[in-house]
Amino acid sequence: MLLLSPRSALVSVYCPQIFLLLSSGSYLALSSVVALGANIICNKIPGLAPRQRAICQSRPDAIIVIGEGAQMGINECQYQFRFGRWNCSALGEKTVFGQELRVGSREAAFTYAITAAGVAHAVTAACSQGNLSNCGCDREKQGYYNQAEGWKWGGCSADVRYGIDFSRRFVDAREIKKNARRLMNLHNNEAGRKVLEDRMQLECKCHGVSGSCTTKTCWTTLPKFREVGHLLKEKYNAAVQVEVVRASRLRQPTFLRIKQLRSYQKPMETDLVYIEKSPNYCEEDAATGSVGTQGRLCNRTSPGADGCDTMCCGRGYNTHQYTKVWQCNCKFHWCCFVKCNTCSERTEVFTCK
Repeated sequence: MLLLSPRSALVSVYCPQIFLLLSSGSYLALSSVVALGANIICNKIPGLAPRQRAICQSRPDAIIVIGEGAQMGINECQYQFRFGRWNCSALGEKTVFGQELRVGSREAAFTYAITAAGVAHAVTAACSQGNLSNCGCDREKQGYYNQAEGWKWGGCSADVRYGIDFSRRFVDAREIKKNARRLMNLHNNEAGRKVLEDRMQLECKCHGVSGSCTTKTCWTTLPKFREVGHLLKEKYNAAVQVEVVRASRLRQPTFLRIKQLRSYQKPMETDLVYIEKSPNYCEEDAATGSVGTQGRLCNRTSPGADGCDTMCCGRGYNTHQYTKVWQCNCKFHWCCFVKCNTCSERTEVFTCK
């Protein structure tokens, strides 16, 4: 059985073909992955657009961090929508690179935003930790004094601008076709990165004798990605439907405006935008990216999205009864053994028909 380091395991997950090339070894480090050659690695990773493949070939160390960020976005999507008919379960099944939602819905808007934010977050964190070449801490403010609040910049500030720029160059490279969906995707990518940037935090440390705060140094840190996920879920709930405005001569899409408004008002930069209404996600439909809700767990008494009435789309639900058995009321006896009782509980779970 091949044992992989956490980072090199990412390569085998995202690219099964590479796993075959490496199956003769017993352990694989990141340096071994790079030693295989950037061309071999990048040509085997599914889902990369041509410009993304070029970035991969020039920065093979970065592609693993990008994959971590994209997977982090997918995981967060699945967490935020765990109780909904659409729960992101189909995302990342084939590859974390490239999205699979064909309908320009608000779900697609969230997917693009959270993935772009995830890549920016992961790259920024890797730079701060010294795990990526050509980047590090944000040194621009180093040593500057904030007279108004009485502290100076120090420590290792997270270089979020580098992470955002890298995310922009890599994630946005997929958007080639000049159509409304391209404008929608690019807007949502940028919205996700903007939410991340706006949530950067300031941390400070006091210096002085016996805990006094004679001097204070501060630096910027990344927010928890769960916080970014919560904020983007709120943006999803308030997503704005838009339509494309075309150039008068060439009729090419030029910008998006809010639909059903007479003016040419553009959406705000942190708005999530969509161009098509969402399907109901009740039935499996490859064309819309819906996996349906058949077999999903539901809550019989909940009036919310996870309730059986809503989740099962009126098809009804199956009841499954089982007995859970575990050791309980354990006590230590001198000397020297532990004696437990056996407890059991009969419970029910409900799944959609």
